[in-house]
Amino acid sequence: MKSLINSVRLMGHVGATPEVKKFENGNKVANLRLATNEKQKNAKGETVDITHWHNLVFWGKQAELIEKYIGKGERIAVEGTLANRFYETKTGEKRQITEVRVDTFEFVGRKSQVNSTVIESSVADDLPF
Repeated sequence: MKSLINSVRLMGHVGATPEVKKFENGNKVANLRLATNEKQKNAKGETVDITHWHNLVFWGKQAELIEKYIGKGERIAVEGTLANRFYETKTGEKRQITEVRVDTFEFVGRKSQVNSTVIESSVADDLPF
């Protein structure tokens, strides 16, 4: 089993068409938002659905597969690590975002052109920095 230190596993539905960027060196990065749901009881004792949104980042060959095969509403399972990224808005505000850097993923719940294959690659080899 992979180390449990900074390990994330999620299964959910893609919230929108993935955003894919291509760098000058030909490498690609894909970003998407994944919705996961859980049931909780509210103060009245009623069961309600709670949706959590997760920011996912795919690099290299994984980004190419995401671009080619994944769209809004698709169900996927991912495993990766959490990473915090800091940036500044156009108005000068400093912001922080938490992302899941995906190490492996799997198409779930449909027969895709890649036949529900688990895609594994080393993310470190594909990072542009």
